[in-house]
Amino acid sequence: MVEEIETPVDGPAAGSGPSDRERRRAAESVERELVMMFRRARNFSMTVASQVHPDLDPASYSLLLMVDDAGSLRGMDVADRTGLDKSTVSRQIATLVELDLLERVPDPDDGRARRIQLSASGRSRLAQVRKQRREHMHGEFAHWSTDDLKQLSRLLGQLNRMF
Repeated sequence: MVEEIETPVDGPAAGSGPSDRERRRAAESVERELVMMFRRARNFSMTVASQVHPDLDPASYSLLLMVDDAGSLRGMDVADRTGLDKSTVSRQIATLVELDLLERVPDPDDGRARRIQLSASGRSRLAQVRKQRREHMHGEFAHWSTDDLKQLSRLLGQLNRMF
């Protein structure tokens, strides 16, 4: 007679005990909250983008933030970082240049190439909106404990590493 050895199964298919059901419910709750957060973040991005410039769309706002964080970039760098094709990135950059939020400058490493960077207007508008957003967030978090904020930051970092 061969004795079977049970091995624990991780994940949603794991047993049917109370702790498994509780874990499944907790994971489903996280999923619902993430969906809500992403939906609200998308709406928030639309609002903030329009505060930077009335004709700015959320995707271009995201590109603007990337350039602000990274400094000057080549168009290919933007395409690589976003996973978008070069033609899409090129159109977004052209629109941001037309809106006077980005400017094209010579690439110091390659005289034939151009880089993009925030224009003076783009830098000013983005700084103002970011300042307002920071003040709003600090106000919203005013009633949170420092430990809760640290825990949220740690968990968000862990979540971001998943993607």
